[in-house]
Amino acid sequence: MSRIAFLFPGQGAQFVGMGRRLAESLPAARRLYDRAAEVLGYDLAKICFEGPAEQLDSTVVSQPAIFVTSLAALEWLRAETPEVVLACEAAAGLSLGEYTALVFAGAIDFEDGLMLVQKRGAAMQQAADATPGGMVSILGLERVEVEALCAKARQGEILEIANLLCPGNIVISGTNAACERAAELAPSFGAMKAVPLAVAGAFHTTIMHPADQQLAQVLAEVAIRRPSIPVISNVDARPHFDPEEIKQILVKQVLQPVRWEESMRYLLQQGFDQFYEVGPGRVLLGLLRRIDRKIACQSVAV
Repeated sequence: MSRIAFLFPGQGAQFVGMGRRLAESLPAARRLYDRAAEVLGYDLAKICFEGPAEQLDSTVVSQPAIFVTSLAALEWLRAETPEVVLACEAAAGLSLGEYTALVFAGAIDFEDGLMLVQKRGAAMQQAADATPGGMVSILGLERVEVEALCAKARQGEILEIANLLCPGNIVISGTNAACERAAELAPSFGAMKAVPLAVAGAFHTTIMHPADQQLAQVLAEVAIRRPSIPVISNVDARPHFDPEEIKQILVKQVLQPVRWEESMRYLLQQGFDQFYEVGPGRVLLGLLRRIDRKIACQSVAV
């Protein structure tokens, strides 16, 4: 019998028009956007459905937008194939998506989760504005080679591994100048390609301090319950059930690398063989196929 896990996307998956079909066809999805407007104080649905892209792509808007749209996709899945949702035994989310996974698992209420990702996005944007930086996807190198590339390109600035996504796809993050040097040097280290990412800062690095401490203050006021199913942490690729431990992990996640490949391999080792990417985009489906192309993974269209 198949073991089902849900995967929730992170920042960068957003696109103008996402969620419109869900909200127009499913009252439960529309209600999520209406509740979001009350919490956020602005019309998130309008930005998701109509843009402009510049506003949707800003960190402070894209994080709530992806969070709500992913949960709207979950409502569509619940309406169309409730047996799949009931059978789901684990969840994981890429960076921001970990909050969506925790809401699905019953550890965090929708309103609290939305408030958290809003505050998280604002704190990360503030840190990014204080020290402008970026992220570059390095394709075709292993971790030890990427670490050597960072050591060469760093030149006294911050440049760190931020995402370990799948074999041959590692994202580095740091100051703009260091990222530019790394992209220029990458071919000489054997990389197939170095792709600058359209993000607003050097996420998952020490540049994000003090966003982690700001998030810790907000988390201290939020009630977190024991998840009903395992939610795999980005920080150590393992599930955690103690609410205080979950809070500590979410704080660490702001500064530490996302260990996505390791998280997926953990789920595969636990016998999970059917995955659903719930939310905008198909990035997680592609990453999973790079890790194990035999595994079944479906994308829930938004």
